[in-house]
Amino acid sequence: MKTVLAQLALLACVAGAGAAWAQVPAAAVPSNTTPTGGERSISDWLMRMHEASRRRTYMGTFVVSSAAGNLSSARIWHACDGVQQMERVESLTGAPRSTFRRNDHVVTFLPDSKVVHTERRESLGLFPSLLKSSETTIPEFYAAQVTGSERVAGFDADIVQLNPRDNLRFGYRIWSEKKSGLVVKLQTLDADGQVIEQAAFSELQLDAPVKMDKLAQMMANTDGYKVHRADPVKTTAEAQGWVLKTPVAGFKSMGCYKRPPAGGGRDDTVQWIFSDGLASVSLFVQAYDRQRHAQELMLSMGATQTLARRLADKGGDWWLTVVGEVPPQTLKAFAQSLERRK
Repeated sequence: MKTVLAQLALLACVAGAGAAWAQVPAAAVPSNTTPTGGERSISDWLMRMHEASRRRTYMGTFVVSSAAGNLSSARIWHACDGVQQMERVESLTGAPRSTFRRNDHVVTFLPDSKVVHTERRESLGLFPSLLKSSETTIPEFYAAQVTGSERVAGFDADIVQLNPRDNLRFGYRIWSEKKSGLVVKLQTLDADGQVIEQAAFSELQLDAPVKMDKLAQMMANTDGYKVHRADPVKTTAEAQGWVLKTPVAGFKSMGCYKRPPAGGGRDDTVQWIFSDGLASVSLFVQAYDRQRHAQELMLSMGATQTLARRLADKGGDWWLTVVGEVPPQTLKAFAQSLERRK
């Protein structure tokens, strides 16, 4: 099940805020739609959403649900000053978990095992900030339309729908709070326009009295916990010997990292990250281990799809795992294009 933490990381997990906040050019989004309630262009709508996520302090209850009936929720406290971003996320379902984030620094407390995981994660954007690339090509691959308004968590919100122009990405329906622009609800849509996953605030307080110094104190208090630190090392795909023979339309490389071995592995895992400005895909490559790696698989968890398969070349065998909030055919396109050149 895709947990609320995964969507909020899309908040703290999978992606922080920090220095890489996207800036969308005024001409980046088509203005051939007529927004409700004024002369605001679609470009203005997206910029408003982005700025609201950077500058508003809030707290609330955040719920993620999927078409399969899975449901998870968390309590979130968000503080910011336009530069610094801090968050606390308390899981309300599943195993107890507390995640803190200060810009790119993420600390996760696991009370049952008395373990703390800490690492640095460069920002690619997050919910409620939807824009993941500073050189966005969103209008080439999505058509935007303002469809109306609705109340969410007690707030009036405008609804903007982004429809994909091809079958390599999902569509989105976004609820943006009228006064602030903060995204209060997000639906991911399949090719038929059906909702496959929804993330929304069920309760929200804007401009809440969330103090950054108090969150910092809680984040630093690891007394009684065993601390595990696993910072990824920035690298390039080329340096690690990997290339894409054929680019996947609309997706640009956002960075490549070496991650320490996990789950009994002996070698580092290489993570290569791509984004089209809204959706992201990660390619994880590690040395093949017949005792740990099963046969090829494809999994679907709400909007998140996962493909895993063995890669073989004259230099050795590798295990590839491709994960993204995209249709399965997009993951297959990445997997088929990845090639060893070292």
